[in-house]
Amino acid sequence: MVDSQSTPARQRPSIVTISSYLLFLFLACQVISLILTLATIGKTRDVLREAYEGSSADGAEQVADFFFAFGLGSSILLLLLAVTLAVLALLNNQGRNGARITTWIIGGIMVCCVGGTLLSGAAGSFTTGGDTGGDMPSGEEIQRRLDEALPSWITPVSLVLGVISLLALLAALILLALPKANEFFRKPTAGWEPPTPGASYPGYPQAQGQPGYPQAPGEPGYPSTPGQTPGSEPGYPPPSGPSSSSGPSGTDRPDDTPPADRPGPTPPSTS
Repeated sequence: MVDSQSTPARQRPSIVTISSYLLFLFLACQVISLILTLATIGKTRDVLREAYEGSSADGAEQVADFFFAFGLGSSILLLLLAVTLAVLALLNNQGRNGARITTWIIGGIMVCCVGGTLLSGAAGSFTTGGDTGGDMPSGEEIQRRLDEALPSWITPVSLVLGVISLLALLAALILLALPKANEFFRKPTAGWEPPTPGASYPGYPQAQGQPGYPQAPGEPGYPSTPGQTPGSEPGYPPPSGPSSSSGPSGTDRPDDTPPADRPGPTPPSTS
């Protein structure tokens, strides 16, 4: 079994970090764009109301309200998606492949939205309709009134923010698809090392009542066979010597009783 502490941690490549920074830059651009929208959308609605005032076309009076709701709603939606991308950037830094896939999906949608808004702003939102005739104002007339009512720097700043947002988002998505990023997001495979013969696992406690390994002959605690002297080899007779046949510890001791033909002591005479 491989020790988890010996496995080196995955090193995050710099392209993943740069991609996260670009997603945060995209979020900052969307925040600024929302501030500009909130600052100018009210004035834009007033200009549209004045332009369509007195028009005989059905629904002409609701054009200004529709433009106001659509512009504000789309700006808020783009900001929420940008916040989602920023959260995904943090998860990308941790090497989560699901977050990277989600970033590609949401980022692709955002590229289409920002690119369409950028093209519409560059061409002019109200100049493509041409002359409408009757009492309806033309697109050029509406755009002229907007240019007079709004500050002159609003349109260039909006275009610059749109270009920066689009380029940052495209670069972030491309960096996440590079080979170094693929290696970082690839799930690491657990390695395995065969155990070394004769090696023991230190610190592994032995449960009570668990039988141990048999001991070799001659080691302390090895059971001896009957008639075997402790320390001698099993299957061999005990060593012989003088102490085994005679002596104080032997079984054959000298007899203390006198023999029968030996005369006993003569008792003393009384006369």
